Amino acid sequence: MALYGYARVSTFDQDLTLQEQALRVAGCDVIRAETASGAHRTGIAELETLMRFLRSGDTLIVTRIDRLARSIKDLQDIVYESKARGVALKATEQPIDTRSAAGKAFLDMLGVFAEFETNLRRERQLDGIALAKARGVYRGRRPAVDRAAVEHLHAAGLRGC
Repeated sequence: MALYGYARVSTFDQDLTLQEQALRVAGCDVIRAETASGAHRTGIAELETLMRFLRSGDTLIVTRIDRLARSIKDLQDIVYESKARGVALKATEQPIDTRSAAGKAFLDMLGVFAEFETNLRRERQLDGIALAKARGVYRGRRPAVDRAAVEHLHAAGLRGC
């Protein structure tokens, strides 16, 4: 029965140090950490590694439940997979422990609020974009590809696949 920690931040300008320290204090034997958006479960490699590695009797610990997932469906999938394998989920900053009925109920409530927060953030972003477009100052996302370089390659006879 081992304790495994998972820490996640969404952007590279955020720091994992406080989460990692809290997980060490909680007694985690192994801590996996990454920088990735929690809006969707895809692309969260360290969490997937942990989920494949955990065994019956182990406990997965996070500082807050929104470090695991920001959508209720993703959170429920993680809880379901963990429960099916005999793995408990705990949070250091919230009264969550899936071994108790109260812990499970609180986990579900926090999952709903995490998804709600994500949806509010998305709405505010879309409102801001609409205002910027109305003022004529919205330029959209910066191009990921250098258009001049593509035109140069095209002129040189290179074509896409």
